Amino acid sequence: MADKKAVPFSIDEALLRAHATNNRINAYLIENLSDDAWRATPTGGKGRDIASIVSHIHNVRLMWLKAIGAKDLPDKLDPHSATRKDALRALEESSRVLDSQLRAALKSDGRIKGFKPDVAGFFAYLIAHDSHHRGQITMLARQTGFPVSQATTFGLWEWGAR
Repeated sequence: MADKKAVPFSIDEALLRAHATNNRINAYLIENLSDDAWRATPTGGKGRDIASIVSHIHNVRLMWLKAIGAKDLPDKLDPHSATRKDALRALEESSRVLDSQLRAALKSDGRIKGFKPDVAGFFAYLIAHDSHHRGQITMLARQTGFPVSQATTFGLWEWGAR
C-alpha cells in the first residue's frame, strides 16, 4: 500500500469553505420553510416577518460590500416583495461577491477596509450574523404556527453534509 501524503491544512481554504457552507445552510432553511411561514405576521403584529429578516441578511452583506469597495454588486432585496426564489438568488449572489472579497483579503495583508480586527474576524462576523437570524427565523416560524420540521432543524447543524 502506497503511503498517502497528508495535504497541509489551509486555514484560508477552511474559512472559505465555512463561509460557503454557511450560505448553503441559509438556503436549506429557506427552502424548507412553508409558503405560509414566509409572510406570516409576527406575534403581536410588530417586528419583521421572515421575508424581511432574510432580506436584511442580504442587504447587510451589501452594506459591507459597498463599504469595502466591492464592484458589481447585486441588487438590494425589497423586504416587502421578495419571494423565497428572489431571496435564494440574492443570497447566492451576495455570497459570491463576498467570497471574492474574502479571497482577496486572504491573499493580501488580511485586512478588510472598515472592519477590525481582520479578515478572520470578518468571517466570524458574517457567520454569526446569519446564524443569529436563522435562530430568529426558526423561532418566528414556530410562533406564527408554521414551525420548521425537526428534520430541518437538525439539518441546520449538518455542516459536514451541506
